[in-house]
Amino acid sequence: QVHLVESGGGLVQAGGSLTLRCAASGGDLSRYSMAWFRQAPGKEREFVASISWVDESTYYGESVKGRCTISRDNAKNTLDLKMNRVRPQDTAVYYCAVGSTSTDYDDEYDYWGQGTQVTVFS
Repeated sequence: QVHLVESGGGLVQAGGSLTLRCAASGGDLSRYSMAWFRQAPGKEREFVASISWVDESTYYGESVKGRCTISRDNAKNTLDLKMNRVRPQDTAVYYCAVGSTSTDYDDEYDYWGQGTQVTVFS
């Protein structure tokens, strides 16, 4: 059973940066693709970014492309999301997910964290 814990959320001013981290335990994460999703109040869950376990290729959602970088450290079992030039529209709960495929379909992910709140103020 894979257990995921997100951290790094909080209040950030528009235009600033922050890094979210997901710490994983309970499995060999080097064999899993990993991703970030987010959900704002009253909205559906939205894909943010993913990284493949095969070749560490990355994939980004249109709303964050060019502003975010996803990375992983298999030795430490961690997944990071660096966000730059944040906007009020980035306000959401951010979730880490793990699955066998790097995809923007949330149904393809088997394990999820509890989420970390990010609030961007202008």
